Amino acid sequence: MGVKGLQSFMERCCPEACVTVNLREMARQHAAKSQQSSTTTANTTTPTLVVDGMACLRHWYSCKDWVCGGQWKGYMDVLKRWVEAFNAAGIRLVFFFDGVVEEQKRQEWVKRRHRVNGEISKMFRYIKQHGVQPGRELFCLPSGLATFTRFALSSLGQEVYCSVREADYEITNYARQHGSMGILGQDSDFIIYDSAPYLSVTKLWMKGLTTVMYDRQRLCKTLGLLVTQLPLLACLLGNDVVSEERMRHIRNTAMETYRKSNPTPHPGAPQGQVVLAVSQLVSSMWSREEEQTGLFPQSLNLSVPDRELLMRGVCSYLLPGQSALGLGDISVLPSAFEKHVSPEILKACREKHVAAEGFMVYSVVCEGVTECSNTLEDEEDAELLPQALVYKPCRQRIYGLLLLRQDGNIVDIPAIKEWFVYPGNPLKEPDMVQPVPVRLPCVQPTLDLLWFSTGPEVSALRLKTFLSIFDCLDISELYGATEDSLLAALCLVTYIALQVQTLSQEDVDAYLSQAVCLRLKSLQELQRIELPFLSSRAVQLGSLYIRGLSHLLGANCASGCPLPSAALMPWHSFDGRLFHSKYLLAHSGAENTELLDSDPSCLSAFLQLREKLIETCRKRGRVLQSRPNTPKQSLTTTTGAIYRDRHAGCPPGGDEGWRERGGTTGGHRHERGWRERGEERRDRSQYENRERLWETGGHRGGGGQYFHSFQPNYHDGGAQIMNRPPKQSRGRSYNNRGRYQLAPRWQQPPAPGP
Repeated sequence: MGVKGLQSFMERCCPEACVTVNLREMARQHAAKSQQSSTTTANTTTPTLVVDGMACLRHWYSCKDWVCGGQWKGYMDVLKRWVEAFNAAGIRLVFFFDGVVEEQKRQEWVKRRHRVNGEISKMFRYIKQHGVQPGRELFCLPSGLATFTRFALSSLGQEVYCSVREADYEITNYARQHGSMGILGQDSDFIIYDSAPYLSVTKLWMKGLTTVMYDRQRLCKTLGLLVTQLPLLACLLGNDVVSEERMRHIRNTAMETYRKSNPTPHPGAPQGQVVLAVSQLVSSMWSREEEQTGLFPQSLNLSVPDRELLMRGVCSYLLPGQSALGLGDISVLPSAFEKHVSPEILKACREKHVAAEGFMVYSVVCEGVTECSNTLEDEEDAELLPQALVYKPCRQRIYGLLLLRQDGNIVDIPAIKEWFVYPGNPLKEPDMVQPVPVRLPCVQPTLDLLWFSTGPEVSALRLKTFLSIFDCLDISELYGATEDSLLAALCLVTYIALQVQTLSQEDVDAYLSQAVCLRLKSLQELQRIELPFLSSRAVQLGSLYIRGLSHLLGANCASGCPLPSAALMPWHSFDGRLFHSKYLLAHSGAENTELLDSDPSCLSAFLQLREKLIETCRKRGRVLQSRPNTPKQSLTTTTGAIYRDRHAGCPPGGDEGWRERGGTTGGHRHERGWRERGEERRDRSQYENRERLWETGGHRGGGGQYFHSFQPNYHDGGAQIMNRPPKQSRGRSYNNRGRYQLAPRWQQPPAPGP
């Protein structure tokens, strides 16, 4: 978020501090200046741009589909071309991503998560009403984008770091220590830190490689402040550490004084007057202090708690060497967790985390906390469990593998704090989740054995441990006989089928067929896929799969990496539009040959994977049912009308069709939702027993997700899936076939940024 109103103030009221710069020329000047310095190291002779990866995600993800689960091959292509553009300009890139959420910023994190949940709800309502992706005003990044972008950039040979504290701090500290040419991001906090120049990613024009630099020196000249006074200004205006509400009385006092000396309103925005007023207060108070002994004037009228909070806020902007008041040794780990792993494991956890090579392990072992941001989930859908609950059992086993001792003693094992965003969770406190042992035929192995030992026996043990986390040990016989990415996909889909009792045979077919077919699809072929309409349920299933891949990453890291990380990347096993097309085909009754693009090798691989999945599920008492979901009758899109006419055998009622006919899930009729809207979570024990959960679950419409405004192509007045004539549905035919109303086409919005 940065500093409340500061960047808009600079743009509206202080335009001289917003300087358009050419990054190529800036790099040349930086290189020339570095060469003139006799103390320059080899590392700093190459102009380096430190990139705030989290701030760039919206700039990078310019693929037209952003709701079906992500167009990952297309996204990889965007990243590749982006990196190449800077390399061609002689600019070295160093990327930083948020690795932790500091507790002092937890409430701000929660506030943002609730806000995004509201936006996601609007997207789902739009999709269920219109059957198309909404416009850019409801844009939201695909789930898991931040997680997999780190691995994507590393695979492109880039230097990527994951922070162990506030990422802004580590970015500015790195840039200052290494004499970087600038920081590329979108956070006004970079103006406050006394570090490298702050460059805007939202104003970045890739063709000319130009952007806007926010000049802190010119800002200080306009405000009459020193650079060292900017941290206090930031905290009084409001930031992630010091909330806007806590310092409201200070700003009100500043405004009263400012209006007396400046009766004529400032021509800029109202927030601009606040910035000027607080700047005047800071300057005047500092000038009348006879002796400055602290980080801010002692005459500020603050309570003891507010003064301590303000001190923490100001200190958060001070980099090493800028003040004697440091923030302590951030490498100290909580003692409650140190005794559960060896010093070598602790060191390896941190190294893997910082190098962006691990996932989940560091936060669990070294901090005892983990979090997951918003997922594309429909809060009104009672059929599909939220991903946080679907993957909770496997997370518990990951925690158990990381923390449980070999002797099985669980007396003093601490619970893990989970901050997972899902419908019905008010996020007032973390879920306390207990580790669970991994069930293996042999004694549970130690982390030191899995991580540091070698030999074929250890390799086999790593794989068994990994698969056991997902209750999929049976599929180990396919290891080596099938591609690693397909083995990972089979593991994940099998786990989902075991956990989600409403997952149908058609859903499984869609998951597996797209994983098999993706290997043979070029980027151009994926981009040409046409979707006659969007299913909200398919959107939610796509997001569920992507979140599952991140859990595969965590389990793989905890197990000693039996599979290469590349095999777990979505661009090797998932494409949102391809999955959506397979979902529509599977639920329309398409034959397997059509589902597998009439490719014998794909069909053979698909049948092998599906047979193993069905066998594994059957051993655990889970029998997949055929349950076609068809277009919703209430859709008001042209594509919906065309699709219904071409599928005369499909029953109306859309995603709710089978439920409205009195269908049941897992043998039990749903009468209520699994959660009560508007109520806080009740006893967590209701989530521990999935069978009980589904006995009290309810039918509330198909799950769905948000879509970017994409207009499908039409041929001869009708839409087709993958340019193939659809087959008649396997579902029962109905006489109640109403016509869909027609609606205007939605135009595709412009891509984010120039």
